[in-house]
Amino acid sequence: MALVIKDRVKETTTTTGTGAISLGGATTNFVTFSSVLSNADTTYYAIVDTNNSAFEVGLGTYASSGNTLTRTTVLASSNSGSAVDLQAGTKSIFCAFPADKAVIEDSDGTVSIENLKVDTNTISSTNTDGNIALTPNGAGKVVLDTGVEVTNGTIDIKNGGSVSNVKFYCESGNAHYTQIQSALHAAYSGNVTLTLPTVTGNLIGSNASGKVSLSGTTSIAEIIEKVTVQTSTTGTINFDFLTQAVELYTANQTANRTINFRGDGSTTLNSIMAVGESMTAAILMTQGSSAYYLNAYQVDGSSVTPEWSGGSAPSAGNASSIDSYTFTIIKTADATFTVLASQIQFA
Repeated sequence: MALVIKDRVKETTTTTGTGAISLGGATTNFVTFSSVLSNADTTYYAIVDTNNSAFEVGLGTYASSGNTLTRTTVLASSNSGSAVDLQAGTKSIFCAFPADKAVIEDSDGTVSIENLKVDTNTISSTNTDGNIALTPNGAGKVVLDTGVEVTNGTIDIKNGGSVSNVKFYCESGNAHYTQIQSALHAAYSGNVTLTLPTVTGNLIGSNASGKVSLSGTTSIAEIIEKVTVQTSTTGTINFDFLTQAVELYTANQTANRTINFRGDGSTTLNSIMAVGESMTAAILMTQGSSAYYLNAYQVDGSSVTPEWSGGSAPSAGNASSIDSYTFTIIKTADATFTVLASQIQFA
């Protein structure tokens, strides 16, 4: 069962009425329908009855048993688009190619297929608000550029050796975008599913400095904080907020020390915090029989005076203990910070 269109297929018929056409043999220099069609094949046909000024164009189905052509779908006719009631006499019937089924390249280089227009590399619908459906057969997929596959509600974005990503552009001239991308192969231990929330709001945002923002009320089962283990015993401590939340000094301290809070060696804390934001750090310092303490405090290299829990700054460390310092840094204006601090002994 195939649609077959062939040249020089023309026969006569003496069929009357609106039923199937009995084919009566090829006219001179033409071939029969049976020579090009198999049983149940379809073809476009035209019937011309010059004696009665009648015509009919349609899609017919060939039956080898009886050598007939059923008028399956009438596309146009002298009977207002319906099957013509053929009268007595000899008529001509031949393979045709209806104009509205033809694919023609216009003078401007475009090709129109019913309600679909193909122009260079663009396919568009000529129907107002018309959809364009790409429907594969069976378990087939719609494949775009060999890497994007769409099937039954699933989109696969594959690649040729680089990480796959999706970019969402802003409304102002596509000037900026948010990119979602896969992790590197080495980071995987299995496939990962991200399920979106069922409420309206922002999900997660990360700026160029790596700061992540969560909008709305957030429920988190557990947070694993990065702890940097250090062994130094003297000198200024540079606490880098971009790489850690806690610093643990495992060797007994041998001198009082200055602590400087910053983003990292090339990024200021001021640049990664907005006014009205706070960050908290913990510094754990191991003490031997002679104890020392943090006695000077800086943010981005500039001195600050913390407000201490209990109202007084510590004047010493605690021997044979671990002193835990907690600092909450609040940005109140550009390069201006309020620092809340505490020292707790663990032994």
